[in-house]
Amino acid sequence: MTTLISSPESSALVSRESEARVVKPIGYVTYRIRHTLASRFAFLILCVAIILSTLAYGTVHYWALAVFFVGGIAILILWLVDSWMLGSVRVSRNVLQLTLVGMLALGAIQLLPLRNPGNIGIASIPLIKTVSFDPYSTRLILVEVVALLIYFAATLVFIDTPKRLRLLVRTVTIFGFFLAIFGLTQSFTSPNKVYWIRESAQSQPFGPFINRHHFAGYMELALAVPLGLIFSGSVEKEKRIIYLFAAGLMGVALIMTNSRGGIISLIAEILFLAAISGLRRRHKKRESPEKRFRIKSAAVKAGLALALVIALFGSVVLLGGEDVLSRLVGSVNTDDPTTGRAHFWAVTTEIIKAHPLLGTGLGAFAVVYTGYDSRNGIFRLEQAHNDYLQVLSDGGIVGAAIGLFFVINLFRMGFARRESGDNFRRGVATGAMAGCFAVLVHSFFDFTLHTPANALLFLVLAAMATMNGRVEDVQSRRKKRHHRESRVSSVMVRGPEPAQ
Repeated sequence: MTTLISSPESSALVSRESEARVVKPIGYVTYRIRHTLASRFAFLILCVAIILSTLAYGTVHYWALAVFFVGGIAILILWLVDSWMLGSVRVSRNVLQLTLVGMLALGAIQLLPLRNPGNIGIASIPLIKTVSFDPYSTRLILVEVVALLIYFAATLVFIDTPKRLRLLVRTVTIFGFFLAIFGLTQSFTSPNKVYWIRESAQSQPFGPFINRHHFAGYMELALAVPLGLIFSGSVEKEKRIIYLFAAGLMGVALIMTNSRGGIISLIAEILFLAAISGLRRRHKKRESPEKRFRIKSAAVKAGLALALVIALFGSVVLLGGEDVLSRLVGSVNTDDPTTGRAHFWAVTTEIIKAHPLLGTGLGAFAVVYTGYDSRNGIFRLEQAHNDYLQVLSDGGIVGAAIGLFFVINLFRMGFARRESGDNFRRGVATGAMAGCFAVLVHSFFDFTLHTPANALLFLVLAAMATMNGRVEDVQSRRKKRHHRESRVSSVMVRGPEPAQ
């Protein structure tokens, strides 16, 4: 929900419309936000940031992160100009923002000199006095979190009409489609280089990402939006084939990354969509007592999910991706350092036991890991390849509580938004939750959210799933209100049922 600080009824900001019903004098009030030029530019920067942060190698380099942060500052300046022109400051009361604020507070505490250097227990860094074992990396993480907080908060504020929500959905879908084409083309022509120029010695690239697993994570998020609209029946019949083709191509590109975590997450995403799309809204259950129709609809959704999975894997085989399927069901490759996850997780567990409350510091995993690794240290491990374990390692119980707060409220609010009378809004909420669910599944095996581009799209989808009713179509809400009032009037005309 968005709140206005000072003069919420300002005529420069909103216009009021009231509508009286015939059956009962219930007023219907809507508020239309006047879009300033600054607001339009802020919305444009949000859409451009989704694209450019991905094309800039996922924004994993310092120069790309600097541009990403400058974009956030530009949005903040435009936000202030918009507030000055409207005479009010618009901020969202969405509780998911508290998660990022909590991360900033945790990182700030970890930078305090509260540790006794003599009791660190790691001989390689005996002079560190802060709670964080790597203060530099912790500061860098805080910079990323500040930028992500600005983008997330701005998304909740400036995506304030059904038109802007549709534009954002189209941006994610169209860009995801062309990104899938680019990734597939590059994988066939130059599989070991990014943009046919840069070769990575430590990981296998795909598309603009240096790590193929991160490309898979991005596809999980992007394809969830059109799939959510399809499974929810929120797309016109003549457009469904277009959305299905776009989502299908993104799914094929995901499978071609050869990421087992990505493939498992894709299947989980489709099953999630089939499951929640079969759930009828509460008032729908009361209005439609015909169980046969509901069973038929659920069967159709399940059949669509199965057909989609078969079509995706069939397309991969036709494209010559048999190696992908053989890796999915075969044994691990000992030459690939990322296949030793069991050892990584065991070492991470020891770190968690040693630092349970506040962790070792945001971004400090690479430094701390070497002191607990029982192997010879041929490979320098920077991530735990399990975000849940790494959250406990970097942030301790406090960090885990912050993350759990985000996940619970994301799905609690997302399912509430699915009760909307606007079919498109309901489809967007469904798809956004499915994308977030897929990445949360993938986080058991990889660290896709450590890439700023993926984290940004994840937060954008979280905003799309939980933002308030301003983005709902007014006509749909009026029809919903009129339908409820018609039912009330029919009950009043019939009167109570006679006693038996």
